[in-house]
Amino acid sequence: MNTEKSKIPAQVLIRPSREADLQAIQAIYGYAVAHGTGTFETEAPSIEEMGKRRAEVLSRQLPWVVAEAEGQVLGYAYANYFRPRLAYRFCVEDSIYLHPNQQGKGLGRLLLAELIARCEQAGARQMLAVIGDSENKGSIGLHQSLGFQASGTLHSAGWKFGRWLDVVMMQRPLGQGDQSQPE
Repeated sequence: MNTEKSKIPAQVLIRPSREADLQAIQAIYGYAVAHGTGTFETEAPSIEEMGKRRAEVLSRQLPWVVAEAEGQVLGYAYANYFRPRLAYRFCVEDSIYLHPNQQGKGLGRLLLAELIARCEQAGARQMLAVIGDSENKGSIGLHQSLGFQASGTLHSAGWKFGRWLDVVMMQRPLGQGDQSQPE
């Protein structure tokens, strides 16, 4: 069945984010905070806070990209260090968020594939997916489709919307992975 929901919008452009995208980025993330379990934040951050988060990612020479069609930001993805300590600098965690009416169309796959390529170019060697809610089958399936393997589950790690939520950990090597020393 070919429904409107299953179609990627025509002329989708995956491009580096711009400061002008912050309002759309904050709105997409704010919806995810208020209605979803993919993030364990319980209050949506301000546009200013999202700007600080974006600036931190970019200062590390890591990607923050958006999917755009007809001048509208449909979703975004970025990678940041998994943990702040220097030894983790070759291990990144991905984050992907889509406008609610763009989910299930293949945009997440386009964003994640571009993020993987850009992180490899940046010298990252491992990418982690820290997926909120073990019932988040869309995100789990997306990551599996691009070569991520399950690496563990943190049971009942978060409490949101009146229930305990698991965290699913998935991992994918980038570039040469652990087969050589990083440069």
